[in-house]
Amino acid sequence: MTETVPVYPYRLRIALAVHIFDLLDYEVTAEQFNQAVVGTRVTVPFMNKQLIGIIVEKVDACTPFAQKFKLKSIIKCFNEPAILDEQCLGLLQWAAHYYQAPIGEVILSTLPKMLKQGRPYHLLSYHWKAISAQEPNQLPKADSKLFHALQKIKLHQQGTSETILNMSGVTTAQLKALQKRGLVEHYQAPIDFSPSPMQLAQLPLDANAEQDAAIKKIRKALGKYQSFLLDGITGSGKTEVYLQVMQTVLEKKQQVLVLVPEIGLTPQTIERFKARFHTHIVLLHSGLNDTQRLQAWQQAQTGKASIILGTRLAIFCPLPRLGLIVLDEEHDMSYKQQDMFRYHARDVALYRAFKQQCPIILGSATPSFESLHLVQQGKMTHLQLKQRAGTAKPPHFKLLDLKLEKKQDGLAYSLIQAIRDALQKEQQVLVFINRRGYAPVLMCGSCGWQADCPHCDAHLTIHYHPRTQLQCHHCGYLQSLPTGCSACNSNELKPIGNGTARIEETLQALFPDTPVLRVDRDTTTRTDSWQKVYQRAHHSGAAIFLGTQMLAKGHHFPYVSLVTILDIDAGLLSADFRAPERTAQLIMQVAGRAGRGQVAGQVLLQSLRPDHPLLQTLIQQGYAAFAQQSLVERQIAQQPPYRYAALLRAESKNDLYNLEFLNMAAQNWQNFGDTAVEFWGAVHAPMPRKADFYRTHLVLFCASRAALQQQIPAWWQWLFKQPRKFELRITIDIDAQELN
Repeated sequence: MTETVPVYPYRLRIALAVHIFDLLDYEVTAEQFNQAVVGTRVTVPFMNKQLIGIIVEKVDACTPFAQKFKLKSIIKCFNEPAILDEQCLGLLQWAAHYYQAPIGEVILSTLPKMLKQGRPYHLLSYHWKAISAQEPNQLPKADSKLFHALQKIKLHQQGTSETILNMSGVTTAQLKALQKRGLVEHYQAPIDFSPSPMQLAQLPLDANAEQDAAIKKIRKALGKYQSFLLDGITGSGKTEVYLQVMQTVLEKKQQVLVLVPEIGLTPQTIERFKARFHTHIVLLHSGLNDTQRLQAWQQAQTGKASIILGTRLAIFCPLPRLGLIVLDEEHDMSYKQQDMFRYHARDVALYRAFKQQCPIILGSATPSFESLHLVQQGKMTHLQLKQRAGTAKPPHFKLLDLKLEKKQDGLAYSLIQAIRDALQKEQQVLVFINRRGYAPVLMCGSCGWQADCPHCDAHLTIHYHPRTQLQCHHCGYLQSLPTGCSACNSNELKPIGNGTARIEETLQALFPDTPVLRVDRDTTTRTDSWQKVYQRAHHSGAAIFLGTQMLAKGHHFPYVSLVTILDIDAGLLSADFRAPERTAQLIMQVAGRAGRGQVAGQVLLQSLRPDHPLLQTLIQQGYAAFAQQSLVERQIAQQPPYRYAALLRAESKNDLYNLEFLNMAAQNWQNFGDTAVEFWGAVHAPMPRKADFYRTHLVLFCASRAALQQQIPAWWQWLFKQPRKFELRITIDIDAQELN
């Protein structure tokens, strides 16, 4: 008697943007199974909705399946090439598992919005052109928008893509309205996605001995995995090292992925790339509109673009010819996503380079302690650039003791005189204060009352522009400025402390004939705002640049001779064990803007704690000595990077619910394995209440990253399924960088 072989349904395993930690199975016919391509999109039913998903696996009829309920069938398979290749899908699955995030949410979050909406992959090949060159009588005179839209279409005599027209302001609705009137026609044209050639537009600069040694070592690693920490002081020519290695990669017809921490860095970076290379360069960042992002993403995904410059999410872009990854300012906290899918682009980049078998360069003047630890372990090659390129010299540091100095509106008299001296020499000055707004506190002079946010444990910041109001920088709450004290009815309300707007007011009063350019989140919302700053920075003549951390992140100010940091004490007194590292990096990054040209640079730091050991070591011996000393302290205390951390957060409107849940979580850890961990908590977050929710932390420390990863998934997914009190929310942050 012949034994029958059981037949199971053909299945596609689909990633959907829902909060489920696994792929979802859908039944398909044998024909659909054969036609389905991993990495393409499908439309499937989920609950009472239809969702766009990605095919991640195909499971044939011979694979056993414990079918607990009838599988649903897919609704539609998209007729398109794979938009995510096998290697990219593997990277996304690894990231979802490592950071304990729902796989579907992770995969779909990396796609351009138009693809997630179900728009055709070949959208960029949809072209439109005007049918007649005659002036249209079919358009009513009052419909000026359609008339102007038609004029824009006529500018492209041979027709152009719908995407290009959308970017010029012609909407899809206008195109369809013109089509109904018989004024335009729609056709499909093939897109040229062939790789663009590379030519040098500008010859490389002469590399000094340190740069040349670094370039040669990285070039030897091309075609295999090796990670490099390019540790170069500000102005030492790290970008020139990138460019010369990139040239070799581009000559091999491979792609280069360059990550920068902030959108503000992309204009000057892309200008340097365009000045050196005649090749196809695309930008990938959140400042693009939907059609621009789709266009750039497709040119990267198909291999047409040779250089891809982007912020952290670009690390997940499919790149078929990837030959090199560059992570500039690798220490920057912007590479860590702090909500939803909490990944660190630096660590993902290292994993991707390993799987791709290509080299990766992490560049910084102030390397992260994690990267320096990898160097100590022999897992990363340390390349040092200790000399400034050209004739530029390191700046001179000087501490100003605010306890002894006479002050005017937060500025020491000696600092004001130093600024005046620099401006009289037609030099430029950079003033740094890491606090936007006019003043951080509104206080009553009679009773000491302070204006606090009703939703957060934080003071309200005073803003006078564009309107007079109090604003919470944590939850966004806005309130009009009160005329009297709510506690004692006194009208003696005074702004306490300084923000960028107040310092701007002071500087304009002190130096009325000198332009003061303020750079913070309140002044850089316009697309051309950074361009104006760059234009002024690259022209000689007296000017003052004033701003927050935006000014510290790799910008080139060739005519700045004096840099001053107004308030650094907050970073010295923080309870966060990472605060000294962040403060030191910030000081050195801001200081690095001085003396990058022909004039020697000077850095003045105002402090109430000028004798602080951090400042003394940093200023007298430099960042490398400070980092070495701090790493010894971290090792003694067994803090990261010598142990690995995961942060479990609980948020609710009742603090007791948080404590109850997190204590239960700690007590049940041993039920999921025998990994030895140390728990910190449960404790209140540094800001216990934010947006009406109380926040509590439980931190896990473990000596073995692998052991921690082995036990966390089952524990976390069990916790997520546990019944919770009303509105209690939990999140997990692997390798947490901030305890806020």
